[in-house]
Amino acid sequence: MTLQGWFLILLFVGILLALTKPVGLWLHALYEGRRTPLHLVLGPVERGFYALSGIDPNEEQGWRRYAVHMLLFNVALMLFTYAVLRLQAVLPLNPQGLGAVSEHLAFNTAISFTANTNWQSYGGESTMSNLSQMLGLTIHNFLSAATGIALAFALFRGFARRETKTIGNFWADMTRITLYLLLPICVIYTIFLVASGVPQTLAGVVNVQTLEGARQSILLGPVASQEAIKMLGTNGGGFFNANSAHPFENPTALTNLVQMLSIFLLGFGLTWTFGKAVGNTRQGWAILAAMLVVFTAGVTVTYWQEAAGNPVLHQLGVAGGNMEGKEVRFGIAASALFAVVTTAASCGAVNAMHDSFTALGGMIPLFNMQLGEVVIGGVGAGIYGFLLFAILAVFVAGLMVGRTPEYVGKKIESREVKLTVLAIAVLPLVILGFTALSSVLQQGLAGPLNKGPHGFSEILYAFTSAVANNGSAFAGLTANTPYYNGLLGVAMWVGRFFIIVPMLAIAGSLAAKKYTPESAGSFPTTGGLWVGLLVGIILILGGLTFLPSLALGPIADHLAMIRGQLF
Repeated sequence: MTLQGWFLILLFVGILLALTKPVGLWLHALYEGRRTPLHLVLGPVERGFYALSGIDPNEEQGWRRYAVHMLLFNVALMLFTYAVLRLQAVLPLNPQGLGAVSEHLAFNTAISFTANTNWQSYGGESTMSNLSQMLGLTIHNFLSAATGIALAFALFRGFARRETKTIGNFWADMTRITLYLLLPICVIYTIFLVASGVPQTLAGVVNVQTLEGARQSILLGPVASQEAIKMLGTNGGGFFNANSAHPFENPTALTNLVQMLSIFLLGFGLTWTFGKAVGNTRQGWAILAAMLVVFTAGVTVTYWQEAAGNPVLHQLGVAGGNMEGKEVRFGIAASALFAVVTTAASCGAVNAMHDSFTALGGMIPLFNMQLGEVVIGGVGAGIYGFLLFAILAVFVAGLMVGRTPEYVGKKIESREVKLTVLAIAVLPLVILGFTALSSVLQQGLAGPLNKGPHGFSEILYAFTSAVANNGSAFAGLTANTPYYNGLLGVAMWVGRFFIIVPMLAIAGSLAAKKYTPESAGSFPTTGGLWVGLLVGIILILGGLTFLPSLALGPIADHLAMIRGQLF
């Protein structure tokens, strides 16, 4: 580890903390439906959308109606993308003449991008046409991210409102988030990426002569526009197979820093927005503090392990840290930081191959996802996932002090606790169940590249990434098969929507409650004790649930490496 590496990590966190309140203020304006400076230009566009679709943005919805509209919208988008991929061969903007995407891969990809997972069982440049990238995939990068933020707004209203049956209007939330937040930032972001050397063209291939005199075909496309929303919306799907390790997606150290910042930007801002929505910004800062404790611990372990390197290579006289699978232009610190950021935020973009990390270095990204999007999480999904753990932590605190648990003025009763447990239980049930199934079936065992604990980690990582809506991979798993495409598709759908529906039910239940003022007997939820309890609940649940699987995978892999055995 070096001072330069730690300076990068501190600079990264410092910039984000400085941006938290400004971003939170903008998000809060959208949460309340207030005018912004962009309304002068985009207001007529918003009103035009409502007029064409027959939507009254002032008509409030209960949680059931909000959930049904959200589900129908996402199912329609998924079917649309499936059709685009299956018809790719006959659609325009296909300069390479690529054929139709197979049934099982189209099924997997359509669900993947709908669920904000962006898991890719294919190489983008050799499978998807420009039209499929733009119309079939990038559209989801905007709308799945907007869905996550809209759902966070709905839960915020559940905590903030008193004795009401409504939690907002799904269509109004979606329109405002897309129009006044995601699109404007991405336009500026895209221009920055183009100026940095990222391609933005409808051309397919450029044939060039290399310095050695050979001929090479260089693939191009509308990369910058997809890259911008891929990062800002914590989507992660790469235009190229190498993702953000590819120089056309992430050419410089500056673009690498900006990409990491954009992954966390909205997640940080939403914590402040929550505090503002419930009338106490200290609540938001407390949530962010707990998130940063877990994130900092993860970065420290990953950077330490990658900088320490492989002892087997050290014994052979190869000194230094672990640079396998990393880009020289980024180095160990930036690669380790990126790996933790992208898995802490359920983004899935990678600038290094996690399969090539040391065993414990690769375990932290895996564990981040197993915690259920609570470190920072996907846009919207992170904050509402964290608030589910906050409800559980308040319940535990209430048991300890012998009082009815309360959080930000709302009593947490049996209905909210049952729904919370139901939502949280989805993650381990599907991850461990599908991993166990794939570890014994022939179709599942045909996927891993490596044997032993590392091969098990490849399977575990795949289902963890799918259910946690992350999308990154250990890369050693051959997943483009009917078995893995089908099972991972189911895992992604369950991991996204089987958590959302109970969460919306919680929002509806909380909105109907009276406000309970804080009293001398209330458990404080803004100080260090609360932050410690939150972190403890998250780590204990994650540790108790997933420790056996981690012991079979990365921990066993690490112990074998110490003994000189590699997989």
